Amino acid sequence: MIVLEFVLVIFLSSIFAGIFGSIVGLGGGVVVIPILTLFLGVDIHFAIGASIVAIIGTSSGAASVYVKDKITNLRVGMFLELGTTAGAIVGAALAAYTDSAALELIFGSILLVMLIPTVMRLGEDVHKSPELKGLSERLKLTGKYVDPSGKEVEYNATRPKTGLAGMVVAGMLSGLLGIGSGAFKVLSMDLAMKLPIKVSTTTSNFMIGVTAAASAGIYYARGDVDPLIVGPVALGILIGAAIGARYLVRAKNPTIRKAFAVVLAIAAVEMILSAYGV
Repeated sequence: MIVLEFVLVIFLSSIFAGIFGSIVGLGGGVVVIPILTLFLGVDIHFAIGASIVAIIGTSSGAASVYVKDKITNLRVGMFLELGTTAGAIVGAALAAYTDSAALELIFGSILLVMLIPTVMRLGEDVHKSPELKGLSERLKLTGKYVDPSGKEVEYNATRPKTGLAGMVVAGMLSGLLGIGSGAFKVLSMDLAMKLPIKVSTTTSNFMIGVTAAASAGIYYARGDVDPLIVGPVALGILIGAAIGARYLVRAKNPTIRKAFAVVLAIAAVEMILSAYGV
């Protein structure tokens, strides 16, 4: 009965994580890892192993909806995956040499830093679209989507090299921390490449599955993937991602940005306190 209750709690928590993860483009790991480690006493290495596998489910559950609704920018996503995939493999290899407390501190600190630019721009709707030029023009990194009011929003990506460099870091964080690196992906596309936040989050959801798959095999080989944890986490996040995806299509950009900030703040504080044994 204790095992059944444990699995049920993980499952329900993962649905919640999947909903938020798909809305803000974080993959669910940023929510489910604190729940597993802080409230259920799961070692962070096993929590990361479960998250990194479940993230693939998040990507599958949400990305299909976003692609169908033509919000995800597939061309931008495939270009940026070059950086995240390489970084994910390196990060997963380094994770074995970092202890639990250090991982929790790194995780929390990174989230806290990422919160600053997000809070500063909470009310912003859509960036003023920059001119399409250079590498962005050659790769045709542009797109458009229809917002909830029926207005067609056109946009161009800028500074693709900076965005790609941010994706290498994002990939390393994904492999190291098991969070799908969605937060860094969203920020790189939002701040560096000037993509609308809705496009950034949906494209992040499309990318995180590939990034996670690049490092999942390393966690499995090390024995950090426990079926008792992975099963309910993967199923719960998949269900939650499908639910959240339906909401994001109708949501406005400032609403998504506020949800993104709230999730980052809570997770960052919890993980930093845990690293210090509080």
